[in-house]
Amino acid sequence: MSAALTLPYVWATAAEPLPQPAPDAEPTNGVVFYRKRTESLLQRYLRASMAVGRVPAFAQEVSQRGRATNSRMKNFEDVVIFTIDVENCLKRLDKEALQLVVKIALQEYVYIEVATQLGQDVRTVVRSYGKALDRLTVELLHKKLLDLES
Repeated sequence: MSAALTLPYVWATAAEPLPQPAPDAEPTNGVVFYRKRTESLLQRYLRASMAVGRVPAFAQEVSQRGRATNSRMKNFEDVVIFTIDVENCLKRLDKEALQLVVKIALQEYVYIEVATQLGQDVRTVVRSYGKALDRLTVELLHKKLLDLES
């Protein structure tokens, strides 16, 4: 088939308007690229809360892996304030989003395991987890717990 026969078809599809996002969709303004940073902050939160001697109420069965890090909090009060601030941000998520964040980011389950546990499709879990991390990133930015410049 020659290109001349397919060219009008390409012009016809290129002239169609692009689909618009749903009006209730929240703009993320580029926070998608900082999901790994949010996940690492959540891991730091888990280690800090366990170091304080306080296991988060929504993560009772978390088994913490041993890790070494070079970032330290200055004193005990900083650790307590950090854990309370992150918990307040986590409380602002809805129940399903919080469940996904706890299972995937804190308990380190794989998407397939979470999908099996929740009875959902793996794609749904991946999309929902991404949206939950984006909302949490926005909350952490508002509380100034996450710095995107460094």
